[in-house]
Amino acid sequence: MRIVVFCLSLLEGHNPDSFRNFSPIRQCSIYRFTDNHGKKLSFKSMVMEVDEPAGTSMDTSEPIEPAIEWRFSQVKGNIEGDDTHTEADVISCVEFSHDGEYLATGDKGGRVVIFQRDQSGKYVNGARSREYNVYSTFQSHEPEFDYLKSLEIEEKINQIKWLKKKNAANFILSTNDKTVKLWKISERERKVADDSWNIRRGQFVGSLQIPTIVPMELIVEASPRRVYGNAHTYHVNSISVNSDQETFLSADDLRINLWHHEITNESFNIVDIKPTNMEELTEVITAAEFHPSQCNWFVYSSSKGSIRLCDMRDRALCDAHAKIYEEAEDPSSRSFFSEIIASVSDIKFSHNGRYLLTRDYLTVKVWDLNMETRPIETYAVHDHLRTKLCALYENDSIFDKFECGWSGDDKHILTGSYHNLFRTYARGSTEAKTWEARPQEPHSLLRTRRVCAGANARAQRARRGVGGDSNDDELAADSLDFTRKILHTAWHPKENIIALAATNNLYIFSDK
Repeated sequence: MRIVVFCLSLLEGHNPDSFRNFSPIRQCSIYRFTDNHGKKLSFKSMVMEVDEPAGTSMDTSEPIEPAIEWRFSQVKGNIEGDDTHTEADVISCVEFSHDGEYLATGDKGGRVVIFQRDQSGKYVNGARSREYNVYSTFQSHEPEFDYLKSLEIEEKINQIKWLKKKNAANFILSTNDKTVKLWKISERERKVADDSWNIRRGQFVGSLQIPTIVPMELIVEASPRRVYGNAHTYHVNSISVNSDQETFLSADDLRINLWHHEITNESFNIVDIKPTNMEELTEVITAAEFHPSQCNWFVYSSSKGSIRLCDMRDRALCDAHAKIYEEAEDPSSRSFFSEIIASVSDIKFSHNGRYLLTRDYLTVKVWDLNMETRPIETYAVHDHLRTKLCALYENDSIFDKFECGWSGDDKHILTGSYHNLFRTYARGSTEAKTWEARPQEPHSLLRTRRVCAGANARAQRARRGVGGDSNDDELAADSLDFTRKILHTAWHPKENIIALAATNNLYIFSDK
């Protein structure tokens, strides 16, 4: 946005309000005024670039990004039938590395599978191949039992975070409900001596054959480097690596702890919302994340729908937030389900650090860090489910926690839904594109889907003049399969490649 700043030197005794004539004579950016006494003054103009004001999501002079047309790339996992997988095979988290060369998934069985982007140099549709192949698989967590509390601790991987690569090895953090672990993923070549040599006693037959080292297959090893335990009483829901790459946070329902990578037996409690009397508990922490560039800033969301920004320079215990982002609720629309659907299930900083992306049950919202009173963009995800909240409450689907994500350029938004549907939004556009994750021919275009609130929704839209793409495959809201859902999503940090977890399958789509 451009603002013209005028540099004006007033004569002594003249009031700027006395100017009655403004002659826009522009000569080399010089403007002239004539005051009430007939005297003329001139000044120069200066143009400077400033940040857009709070509450403006994008420069209106910029064209809206066109919607991305997704193509099927790969599907990982058994797709023969729904009865062939176990509960341990269900994918519980997905995360790209910082350069996008690796993709990590965790499952409910405590396993971590790392995929590496194709290294063969193959090009498809004029772009480097976007296929990912299995790179390493290892058991990150085992089931445990807390004998003091008589509680079972599941091995399920709740989150995975990559550390920025500093050498040939990769490092990741993984966590279950109680324990965070740091893993080193490294490569080594296995070499053996071939057996076509004869310098042993009794085998010399006139020609000397010297043993040589023959390279064998590449071995990828995953070794635990640190174990950060005994710091959380409640279930860990988030971990986030700081921009300084030296510290990270772990958040459970009531507390957030700050760790140093090299210190496993000590952490600092930076947020504690546990009341003295647990009967007074009104909200819990649902997610937390560090700012991508400001190492002292972090945000955490709550089950009441509020987001708090904290600055660790202000105080050691950040119970008093620096900013709080929450939208005033309309009293007329309040119901029994209001607080449940307002709970924030995921929160993400944009790559440039200017915006926050949050996901609740019905919507995904974009917040400007400079405006706390309301989001600057709100996109409906589950509008067709507003009339079905009672049924969703009875089958516990209303408590599902959907994730969200930014594209690498922060111009598109991704989130999941039921029936293996996922949605992408071009920021600034009111139209969302809905797609279904299902196997099909490699590099073939996905057909968009449209969820209808009723059987005659097409006729209703036609009467209102709100049409849709005639190529959209319509899907009635009553026919949605709530057992098939995409909760976990990830967007490549540099390219239009997305990874989606649908039960035990990992789908990868790209725009080429």
